[in-house]
Amino acid sequence: MQRLRDNPECADEERVAARDFAAPGLRPKLVFDPAEDIAAPFVAGAVHVGGARPKVAILREQGVNGQVEMAAAFDRAGFEAFDVHMSDLIAGRVTLDGFKGLAACGGFSYGDVLGAGRGWATSILERPGLREQFAAFFARNDSFSLGVCNGCQMLSQLKPIIPGAGHWPTFLRNRSEQFEARLGLLEVVESPSLFLRGMAGSRIPVVVSHGEGRAEFASNLDQTAARTALRYVEADGTPATRYPANPNGSAGATAGLTSEDGRATILMPHPERTLRTANLSWAPAGWGEDSPWLRMFRNARVFVG
Repeated sequence: MQRLRDNPECADEERVAARDFAAPGLRPKLVFDPAEDIAAPFVAGAVHVGGARPKVAILREQGVNGQVEMAAAFDRAGFEAFDVHMSDLIAGRVTLDGFKGLAACGGFSYGDVLGAGRGWATSILERPGLREQFAAFFARNDSFSLGVCNGCQMLSQLKPIIPGAGHWPTFLRNRSEQFEARLGLLEVVESPSLFLRGMAGSRIPVVVSHGEGRAEFASNLDQTAARTALRYVEADGTPATRYPANPNGSAGATAGLTSEDGRATILMPHPERTLRTANLSWAPAGWGEDSPWLRMFRNARVFVG
């Protein structure tokens, strides 16, 4: 049935994986202590001097549904999260000037009928004033940007106005031809990403939930030059080339990328949905309250200072 409904090659690969009774399953590996709150001194310092929390815009569009988890992630790391709908920016009720960070959330903007994140990006690129506002935000040396899932697809379309993002791919329909919702394994790759500092070499389970996550680069040169920050891996740490360990068929097992200076990071899986170990459907017995993915958001707080 799966061969008839889905890509038959993916069905065969999943069958082989399921019948490999010697397969080790997920094997997490951490190079840092997730219980260490590296942002605590900065949060405490701000409280001591009566300073306000840094502001981050939790950006969403029609059909986006991941804004609450994203806001919770930044709030827990010491930010003040603001719900910013695209209609607020278009109408001029809100501008990006007062925000240190911008997080484009996951979901299905315009039902994805206009392509993965393309309609959302077009609403920015085709409005000169809004395009200039986003370009100015991305150009600021003190700003950061994060795009997850639908937000990843959208920011990838904004690469002409994001410094150092020219080699980013576009995201197309999954190789399986189906929506993928599962627990996968990611490896953090050495990169300039401010979100992933001190995490390179770690392998961490993460929620995967997307229908159009296959990274396709414009050329082999772009794939080589792109700053890969995260990739799908097998249990032994080798890049995942087969389904379902590589859930979408991305070239190079690409799961996330960053800009040249590390201030903009995009990824397809959902770290913001796994802030607590309890959020994972499975985790090693020794892990404490905080999931390793919370470090991403604490790293952002350290960047702001």
